[in-house]
Amino acid sequence: MPTFRPVAASARLLIVDDEYSNIRLLERILAQAGYSQVLGTSDSREVESVIAAFKPDLLLLDLRMPHMDGFAVLKKLAPRLNGGGNLPVLMLTGDATPETRRAGLSLGAKDFVAKPFDADEVLLRIANLLETRFLYRALENQNGVLEARVAERTSELESSQFEIVARLALAAEMRDDDTSRHTQRVGRLSALLAEALGAESRFVELIRRAAPMHDVGKIGIPDRILLKSGTLTEEEFDLMRSHTVIGARILSGGQSELVRLAERIAHRHHERWDGSGYPNGLRGDEIPVEARIVGLADVFDALTHRRLYRPAWPVGKVIEEVRRESGRHFDPDAVAAMMDTRCYEPMLAPSVLNSQEMSVAISGLV
Repeated sequence: MPTFRPVAASARLLIVDDEYSNIRLLERILAQAGYSQVLGTSDSREVESVIAAFKPDLLLLDLRMPHMDGFAVLKKLAPRLNGGGNLPVLMLTGDATPETRRAGLSLGAKDFVAKPFDADEVLLRIANLLETRFLYRALENQNGVLEARVAERTSELESSQFEIVARLALAAEMRDDDTSRHTQRVGRLSALLAEALGAESRFVELIRRAAPMHDVGKIGIPDRILLKSGTLTEEEFDLMRSHTVIGARILSGGQSELVRLAERIAHRHHERWDGSGYPNGLRGDEIPVEARIVGLADVFDALTHRRLYRPAWPVGKVIEEVRRESGRHFDPDAVAAMMDTRCYEPMLAPSVLNSQEMSVAISGLV
C-alpha cells in the first residue's frame, strides 16, 4: 500500500456510486490508508445537496448510475468543477474506452480509475488529486494574503495622497480665511446635501472628504488679488477664476476615487446651472453632480460668514438668495432638497460655528 501523505489527513472525500458494495469497499480502502472523513451516497440526485453540506475536497463518481449518470452529474456540477469551486473528480468506471475518457475529461473530470478497483492505484490517484487540490487552496490563500497586502498598501498610499492634498487645501484657505474652518464646513454641508438628495452612503463620505479641496487652486493666486479688500478689476477677476483650472491641475492624475472626485469638484464648482459660470460655461446636467452640490454648499457657507471684503449675511437673506438663484446659479433639485430637508440647520449649531458666527446666524433668523 502507498505511503499515506499526512497533508490529506483532513481531506473530505465523497463517494457517489449506486452500488453499496462499491461504496463499502472504497470506505475500507480509504480507512486503512488513514482517511477519516469519508461519506458515501448511492443516489446521484442528492449530489448537489450533499456537496453543499459536506464540502468535500474530492469527489469519487461512478459513471453508470440510474436517474443521473456520471456525465449528467458532471454537467450539473460544472460551476463547482471550474473556476471558484475547483472540486476534483475521480471517475469510477468499468468503461475505459478513449471515447468515455474524453467525454469525462471534457466535462471536468480530472482522472479515472477502472473497476474492479486496485487499492494501491485508487490511493495513488486520490493522493495525487488531493495534493493538487491542497496546492490550489494554498495558492488561493496566498493570493488572498497578497491581495490584502496590496489593498492595505493602496489604502496607505491613498491616505497619504489625500493628506498631502488636504494640507495644500488648508494652506490655500489660510491665506484668505484665518479661521481655516470654511473648507471643513463646506465638506460637512456637502455631505448633508448629498444625503438629502438620496445619494449612497459611500458617495456621501467621499464628497465629505473631497469637498474641502474645492479651492485648492487658490494656492496659485497672488496675494495682491486674493487678499484685496476692494472690487477686483476685470483682469484681476479673470486671474482669480483661474483657480479652478489650477486646482484641477494640482489634483489631476490621481489614482484614487477620492482624488478624482476632488479634481472634478475643484474644476467645476463655479459652473452655473444656466451656463453663465466658469471655466467652461457648462449648463445643467453637463456639470458633475458633485460640483453642483459643492457649488451650493460653498456659496451658502461663504455668504453666512464674514469675508475680508464683506460682512456675513443674515441666514434668512442667504436662504432667500439661494431660492432666487434656483435654476439660474444652482441646480433646482439641490436647492429643493436643501430647503425641504433644512439640511443646513446643523451648520448653525454651536459645535460648527463659533460664538460670533452663531450670533450672526441667529440674527438672520429672527
